[in-house]
Amino acid sequence: MKIGLHVPDFTWEGGPPALRGHLGQVASTAEQAGVDRISVMDHVWQIGHLGPPEHEMLEAYTALGFLAARTERVKLLTVVTAVVYRDPGLLAKEVTTLDVLSGGRAMLGIGAAWNEAEAQGLGLFFPPLAERFERLEEALRICLQMWSDDEGPFDGKYYHLTRTLNSPQPLSRPHPPILIGGAGEKKTLRLVARYADSCNIFGGPELAHKLDVLREHCAAEGRDYDSIEKTAQMRFDLGPHGENVSQTIEQLHELGELGIDVAHGALAGVSTLRPLELMGEQVIPAIEKF
Repeated sequence: MKIGLHVPDFTWEGGPPALRGHLGQVASTAEQAGVDRISVMDHVWQIGHLGPPEHEMLEAYTALGFLAARTERVKLLTVVTAVVYRDPGLLAKEVTTLDVLSGGRAMLGIGAAWNEAEAQGLGLFFPPLAERFERLEEALRICLQMWSDDEGPFDGKYYHLTRTLNSPQPLSRPHPPILIGGAGEKKTLRLVARYADSCNIFGGPELAHKLDVLREHCAAEGRDYDSIEKTAQMRFDLGPHGENVSQTIEQLHELGELGIDVAHGALAGVSTLRPLELMGEQVIPAIEKF
C-alpha cells in the first residue's frame, strides 16, 4: 500500500506571506517521508467542513505547478477537478503542461463538481447535475483523444473541437493516469470502469460495497477490475506526539485487506511538519508490505 497526501487547507501560521515557504516545506518533507503523491482541491473557496469560505484557497493548477518545481518524485493531481470549471481542451493542455514540466508525474483527477455556492459566487459555469455528468464523460473522451495520435475533430453534445492538437504530448505513457473521484453507483463508478486508471472512494463503512459495485461495472464493460488502482480517501491524525500511529497502521491494514492500493488524505497538523516526519519514520515503513 502507498500513502497519498492531500492538502485541502492553506490557512496556516503567518498567513499568505508565509504560505509559499510553508507549502514548499510540506511538499519536500512529504517526498522525503516516502509519500507517493500530493494532491490539492479544485476549489476557489474553502469548503464547509474545513472552514469558512473566506479562508485561504489556492487555485489548483497554479499550486500544482509550484509543487512540481519543489519536488522530484511524487505524483501530482487534484482531488478532484470540477469538470465544468474548465473546457476540456484547456484542461487536457493544463495537465499535459504539468506532466511535461514535472518530468512525467501528473495525474488527471476529475469529477462532476458539486460546490454551487462558489461557482455562483465567482460566476463559474455550473449546469444541473445530469448535464455535469454528461459533460464529464465528454471531457474524458476529449482528454484521451488529445493524449493520442488522433488530432482530428471532436463533435459531442456539449463540446465541439475542430482540431484536438496537443503539442507537446505528455511524457506519461500512454497518458497521465486518470482518477475519477466519487462513489455514485449508477454513474460515477460506471465511468471509472469505462475510462479511469484509478478510483477515489471515501474510506467509510460502505467502501467494501462500493468496490463490489465497481467490480460489477467492470464485468459489464469488459474491464479488468484489477487494472484499476483503488484509492481510499481518508483523514490521517497521528496525534501531536504520535500516540495514534498504531491505530492508523491498523486502519490502513484493514484497507489493504479490502484491496485498497493507496490511502490518500489530509494529515492533521501537516504545516508543523512533524506529522509528516512520523509518517515517514513509522507509518510508511509499516505498510509497505501490505
